[in-house]
Amino acid sequence: MQIENLDHLGLVAGMIDELGLVELTNEQIEPHCLEHVSAGQVVKAMILNALGFLSVPLYLFSEFFDSKAVSHLNDDRLGRVLNQLYEAGITPLLMKVALQAVQRFGINIEQCHLDSTSISVEGEYAWATVTKPKGSAEKDSREEPIPIEICRGYSRDHRPDLKQFLLTV
Repeated sequence: MQIENLDHLGLVAGMIDELGLVELTNEQIEPHCLEHVSAGQVVKAMILNALGFLSVPLYLFSEFFDSKAVSHLNDDRLGRVLNQLYEAGITPLLMKVALQAVQRFGINIEQCHLDSTSISVEGEYAWATVTKPKGSAEKDSREEPIPIEICRGYSRDHRPDLKQFLLTV
C-alpha cells in the first residue's frame, strides 16, 4: 500500500467527482484509442493543478503530479485537451456542468443573483464603422456598431477622473 498526500485537493477532487465533470468532458471530447488519460481526467488534473501549484508555467504541469497517484500527464496532453475543448466549445460544456450541479445538488434556481464590477479605463476611443466585404450577398451598407457606454461614475478605485464600464455576470 502506498499513501499519497492530496492536502485540500482531496475535497476538490471529490466535488469534481460529485459534479460528474470528468464524464461530461468525456462526452464533449471523443477519446482516442492511444490516449492513456481521458480528456475529463486531464481537465480534473488542470483544476487540481491550478488550485495547488499556482504561477507555474505549463511545461511544469507534470511535475505537480509527481507526488500524486497519476501518470501520463504532460504539457503535450494538456495542450491537446485545451485545443479540443476550444474546438468543441467551452460554453456548452459549462452549461451542462451548471445544469448537472443544479440537478445533483437540488439547487433552487427560481432566483438569480448577479455580480458586477466596474473596470476603469483611460484614453480616447475611436469609433469605427462596420463595412461589408465587396461581393457580399448582403447590400454594402455602413453601420455604426452599438458602442459600449463608457462614462464616469462611482469608482471603487477612488479614481473619479477615469472613465469606466460595468461588467455584470
